[in-house]
Amino acid sequence: MSQVLQSEPQITPPPAAGSSPSPPLWQIGILAGLLLWLYFHVLTHLVAQWGTPDSDFSHGFLVPFFSAFVVWRDWARLKSLPARPSWWGLLFLGFAMCVLILGQLGADIFLPRISFLIALAGLIVLFLGWNFFRALLFPWAFLFLMVPIPTIIFSHITFPLQLLASKLASTILPWMGVPVLREGNVIKLASIDLEVVEACSGIRSLMSLASFAVIYSYLMERKVAVRVLLVAASVPIAVIANSLRIVGTGLLVQYWDPEKAEGFFHEFQGWLIFVLSLIMLYLLHRIISIFWPAEGAES
Repeated sequence: MSQVLQSEPQITPPPAAGSSPSPPLWQIGILAGLLLWLYFHVLTHLVAQWGTPDSDFSHGFLVPFFSAFVVWRDWARLKSLPARPSWWGLLFLGFAMCVLILGQLGADIFLPRISFLIALAGLIVLFLGWNFFRALLFPWAFLFLMVPIPTIIFSHITFPLQLLASKLASTILPWMGVPVLREGNVIKLASIDLEVVEACSGIRSLMSLASFAVIYSYLMERKVAVRVLLVAASVPIAVIANSLRIVGTGLLVQYWDPEKAEGFFHEFQGWLIFVLSLIMLYLLHRIISIFWPAEGAES
């Protein structure tokens, strides 16, 4: 009686639908290096603008570091995601190149900076897939706060803020015994005229406070609705705080020395008012927490 040995062929299970092996790191490195070379001038000019004196976007230094912190914080979850590269990433990269060329032809600095962020999204989708892009959507979107607003939009925002701040200040100062006469964005006091210029419109504190509000709400609050409310509240808080700064300047002029309204005391008031804005944001969060306890929080 003979025994016939039959060997069964090894059957390799088919790969899961929609899954793809991770791309080689050298491919990612080469393409990322090319993009950094292409956008080197754009990025260096952006960083230089953050560091200029009296910059309204000095908070830009903090933005990429916080985005990197969010990625590091979610690193364990990101590593568990399967890499599913998508050719849609090439469409993102192509669109980014078009935006870059359009900005260069128009001698514009805003479009090339936005183009870099679009190209970054294209790299994520091309090499890692849509699931990674969805997971990285918040830190990627937060990077837009490091890009200064175009001048044409900036001017349309600052002038109404100038008028609003001067109106509030000219309303509060008489309550404190300081007679005023307001003409547009100029507050006329007895000894000096205070002009609420563009730098005093509150746009600087508004942009910085909005960025800090996003960071604070992400770290300290789990409810999505409350996060949105805190970020939206940064706008009126910045306006009110800046009006108080103008009121403080008026009080210095009226009861101390008109020369104290400039120089060190003026700059110190700016820092003091920004700290006050952060305190107001924190107190608002505490009040919301009282009426909306954390037990019903959404992740």
